[in-house]
Amino acid sequence: MTSFALYRLPYQTTQTLMVQHEGQPRELKSFTELNGKNGFVMAPFAVSPDQPMLLIEPEEIKIVDSGECRVESLLPQWQTVQVTGAVANSPFYTLSSQLPNRARYHIDFSNFHSNLLNGEFQKIVLSRCVQEKRREEQSPLTLFQKACDMYPRMFISLVYTPQSGMWLMATPEILLEGGGNDWHTIALAGTMKLEGESLSFDSPPSQGEMRMTDITWTTKNIQEQRYVATYLMECLEHFSSQITEEGPYTARAANLVHLRSDFNFVMEDTQRIGELIRSLHPTPAVCGLPKQQAFDFIRRNESQSRQYYSGFSGPLNLSPDSPKDAQTHLFVSLRCMQILADSYILYAGGGLLKDSVEEQEWEETEEKLETMRLLIEN
Repeated sequence: MTSFALYRLPYQTTQTLMVQHEGQPRELKSFTELNGKNGFVMAPFAVSPDQPMLLIEPEEIKIVDSGECRVESLLPQWQTVQVTGAVANSPFYTLSSQLPNRARYHIDFSNFHSNLLNGEFQKIVLSRCVQEKRREEQSPLTLFQKACDMYPRMFISLVYTPQSGMWLMATPEILLEGGGNDWHTIALAGTMKLEGESLSFDSPPSQGEMRMTDITWTTKNIQEQRYVATYLMECLEHFSSQITEEGPYTARAANLVHLRSDFNFVMEDTQRIGELIRSLHPTPAVCGLPKQQAFDFIRRNESQSRQYYSGFSGPLNLSPDSPKDAQTHLFVSLRCMQILADSYILYAGGGLLKDSVEEQEWEETEEKLETMRLLIEN
């Protein structure tokens, strides 16, 4: 079965299609196995036999102008791929309760929040998912093109493998990108919804980010973002002695804004990319602090499996020209959905602190789900 990754980097006018015709993508058991590899990576929140970290090793790479890519003509098996997927691995098959979505979230929130109040965690991220029936037939490629049109600031990808099924992502969060000795990551946390005149502001500076100075952030959002930034700096110090931090500043992603800090650093040993990824992932933006305790708690207590939501994906060590120009662009898999034969499963989450309020956190996840809902409803 053919595997592929179709993606568009933020603010780019070209799309890249990577196709593996023969065999299944390589399954990697540890992040250090990424050292020296190249291809397209698709990693879950938690690597397991049922949800492996995957590496598409393309036999064919095509770069085309946006809107000109015709996956149907490039993939003879497209119609088969379109209606298959990891249905048996749907999180709705692993739910311990069939309670309504809001009631289930209440139980999860109470459980997670109580552990914040007793000092077990400084921060922990609670996710949820919803299942949306297909109202009309839209091909995955149509959804991908709509996402590219609607979300120019985001990394847009449509990925299919036999192991993972099909996923569409529109994410603003960089996990790791760069090439040679020059690398970059960001701390992205805190969320507010844009309304009124703010929605019409669209004047990105040279770095491709929209920065806004008239947004007032709550103490909770500022503290949440600072946790992520501090964690990233501590991670990077084990891999580089030349690190600069810029921010935090307000950056837009769809109809939401987040607090963002940028970290640029010199990678002193580029053969340690896998080790750096192991250190970074999962960041406190999708997991919590202390990291390992929060990670274990999430896996035991969330009502559904996250699967590839809040993992990461993107091209690893690839260049269309020469190896010395190879670039990596890995993004945290936020604002994503799994495409099944007759439905979509949409994912979202939010960071909880001691002073988090349940209704506000629920509304934040609803606002994040809207990014994907707009694609399937319009």
